[in-house]
Amino acid sequence: MATERSFPDSFIDEDPQKALEALNEALQEDSDNAEWFCQRAYAHILLKNYSCAADDAKKAQQLKPTLALALMRTGIAEYYLNHYDSAHAAFTQGHQLDVSDKSYEIWIKRCEEMRHDETQNSSVNRTPVVPPVKHDWYQTEAQVIVTVMVKNVPKDGVCINFMEKELDAKIQLASGESYSLNLHLLHPIVPQQSSFKILTTKVEIKMKKTDAIRWEKLEGEGQESNIKHFNPHQYPSSSHYTCKWDKMVVDISEEEKNENLEGDAALNKLFQQIYSDGSDEVKRAMNKSFMESGGTVLSTNWKDVGKRKVEMNPPDDVEFKKY
Repeated sequence: MATERSFPDSFIDEDPQKALEALNEALQEDSDNAEWFCQRAYAHILLKNYSCAADDAKKAQQLKPTLALALMRTGIAEYYLNHYDSAHAAFTQGHQLDVSDKSYEIWIKRCEEMRHDETQNSSVNRTPVVPPVKHDWYQTEAQVIVTVMVKNVPKDGVCINFMEKELDAKIQLASGESYSLNLHLLHPIVPQQSSFKILTTKVEIKMKKTDAIRWEKLEGEGQESNIKHFNPHQYPSSSHYTCKWDKMVVDISEEEKNENLEGDAALNKLFQQIYSDGSDEVKRAMNKSFMESGGTVLSTNWKDVGKRKVEMNPPDDVEFKKY
């Protein structure tokens, strides 16, 4: 009899390759374990082995037809293989088995949108209209934060896929339209330590830097980024649509006063306010210390930093690498 083992999602998230090897070994001992096939499918999805993931998830379905999670993972694998009809069928069947899981509804809608786009593209060659959405980005020594300015996004209306050098986000707007954001990042991130938060006025996406270096821009070479670096004196626009952005910024600013920011967002807001209200010497000190230290030191004391080179001083748990 096979030894009882457990392969929770957290174990797979931590190291998908290691989890895959452990599941391969376990399935050699027990080739009829539906849960293990389902979890191996999850490991394959994280490693982008979508064909293998689809095969394992379907095997889990055969072994245990009532396992809703196997249908979820079948659908995800088929979706990324661009098999939208079979993905839609899997999500629909899974939702019938587990009506409490609202994520099925999001995936079903995404499949329907992709099928609609394929139909439109096959009949009419035109560029789809993108809803006018404003966004910007800023960074700390440990994270890159992208802020998408959308109000009243439903709690389950955001689906984000973090990859090593790519971000793929789908956001359901209050109007019912879907907004897509795909970024090919300049430097790698740690997907497992990246996250997002839905606020009343925006969606905040935090990406953990692999290396504590300052990003000169958000996207890599050859990518025409429509997101500009945050500037406290200028609010960058990423849209080609004519819209009263100044009024929107005022409205959002008023609403943000009522939000309780925390962590990096609160700290960056404080730094922005200090820079905006500071004297010329304060601004020179902040610019010089940040640039010379590679983003690891931010000083407002010009008398101190003006007469010396500011050395790098990363946090204890971060290793700074120069390129």
